[in-house]
Amino acid sequence: MAAVRRYQILDTPPDGAFDKIASLAARIFDAPMASVAIVDADRVWFKAAHGLGDVTQIGRDPGLCASAILDNAPYTVSDALTDPRTAGNPLVHGEAGVRFYAAAPIVTARGERLGTVNVLDTRPRQATDGQTAALAELAALVMDQLELRLSAIRTVAAERQLRTSAERLARTLQRTLLPPALPQVPGLQAAAAYHTASSDEVGGDFYDLFPLDDGRWAFFLGDVCGKGADAAALTSLTRYTLRAAAIYDPDPCAVLANLDTVLKGEYQGSDPRYCTAVFGVLQPEADGSFLLTLAGGGHPPALAIRQSGAIEPITTTGGQLIGLLPHPRFVSAATRLTSGDSLLLYTDGLTEARTPDGTMLGEDGLVHHLAATTGQDAGTMLDTVTKLLTSLSEGVSDDTALLALSVPARRLPPPAQENR
Repeated sequence: MAAVRRYQILDTPPDGAFDKIASLAARIFDAPMASVAIVDADRVWFKAAHGLGDVTQIGRDPGLCASAILDNAPYTVSDALTDPRTAGNPLVHGEAGVRFYAAAPIVTARGERLGTVNVLDTRPRQATDGQTAALAELAALVMDQLELRLSAIRTVAAERQLRTSAERLARTLQRTLLPPALPQVPGLQAAAAYHTASSDEVGGDFYDLFPLDDGRWAFFLGDVCGKGADAAALTSLTRYTLRAAAIYDPDPCAVLANLDTVLKGEYQGSDPRYCTAVFGVLQPEADGSFLLTLAGGGHPPALAIRQSGAIEPITTTGGQLIGLLPHPRFVSAATRLTSGDSLLLYTDGLTEARTPDGTMLGEDGLVHHLAATTGQDAGTMLDTVTKLLTSLSEGVSDDTALLALSVPARRLPPPAQENR
């Protein structure tokens, strides 16, 4: 019974391979009925049945299948009506009227008998040595099929377990590549999010926000080429290089140039590694605004969402891929974030997502969607964009990193009332 459970065969759907074995057994014996039977604790269940109509199982009465599994050798009954082993079996005295029965046990490599391949006839007869030998071979073939099936089940289970482990490892590794929390910037709200397209692959998107020594703040967001362990290593190198380069010289173009030099030195030869990135520096001003300078290397433009409702791309068009070209050019831009303004940085997994009609969202589609976010703080704006990604889940094929910065809107004091 433990072996029957181990092979997980009981009550499974019909299978063409087993059906063919039952049909072949009937043809070899020139008999009207045949089956592939598995003997359970209180029943005999038919994995395949030929000529038995709608019968899918019978009771475990002695004389036929229940007796045939008691020995490793083929089991034959020439006349079930007169044989004392089968005289009391319901299949002999019932509508089936079985008179002849032959079976070969289905035996595992450990010697466990799971069931039988059976042939039944309504007239008494003798089985030839060739027929019983063929029946034994068919039973061995059934066992081969069960072993293949069990191997497939175990392989699927192992792959599922491996996938679960890979997903867990990917999530853990992904967390190590991103800052655990963004720092608090006086006078500024900051929020970040990471949307994965695949639960079992480590993506190469990254972001960070950190203070500089002179009271300014630096931030970056980007995307390295590839997926998996190689992308993770490149992401880690890129993040720490950007931080170190900003300490040495925080000029955004200089930071990206330093990263370009490091990547070329680390990845030489025929397998270059590259990334896109935007790096910016925030200078707090006395009036509560922030002067923003940023540079881009092959990255989509940041979007400034003004309190007035206008959405302005902070374009660094012309900035080239980092780590790939002999002498890349990086382009800088400057703007100011004032009361109620926000800035959104994103990787191309967002704009390359497909809408339900199959077209890419694109920068125009993103701008259209952001039109409703005017006046929202960084966290609320990211929630809005994350909901957009979720709604496009079927069309999202790449990871997306998001970083939002916003200057809280100042509340104006109520107008003074005149004394009367």
